[in-house]
Amino acid sequence: MSADASRALKVITGSSRFEASAKQYTVAHAAADLVEAFPVPTVSKDVCRVFMPVGTPEFQLRVTWSLEDGPPTGPSAPKFTELKMGELAVTAADRAYVYFACRSDRLSDASRVAHIDIGVERWGTPKQPEGDIKALKDAYATVAHSFSLGMAKELRCEKNGGIPARPVLEPV
Repeated sequence: MSADASRALKVITGSSRFEASAKQYTVAHAAADLVEAFPVPTVSKDVCRVFMPVGTPEFQLRVTWSLEDGPPTGPSAPKFTELKMGELAVTAADRAYVYFACRSDRLSDASRVAHIDIGVERWGTPKQPEGDIKALKDAYATVAHSFSLGMAKELRCEKNGGIPARPVLEPV
């Protein structure tokens, strides 16, 4: 996770301390699972979960990946702001998704493109986001960007799947 994403987690959760996830919750493990699943579309699978320290108010973020049939089509839901990263990036005050295309020698058919969705969302009982909504949207987008870039690099996607080195937070 990037330093920007670490700061973004503090905006989202209000804390800079978190409980450790299980050892299998890594980008490398998620990438290996994706390679094994390719080219079949999948339901969302965990990259990792972010938990608050024991003894603090319960808060959990879930970071997921999935293989899609193709690039995203159609308009985004009204609650989302579109950003220019990958094929499409969208963010809201409680979640963000980055969709990107990956062509890689790690995939069983390097001539085919994998369409990947990385999601970051608050898990559990839905609550109205509190605080600076723009800051929350930027924070969720930053975390989604960090995991997307990490996954693209781990998969060795050509041109990092169109994921820039730094998050793009200006709306399309």
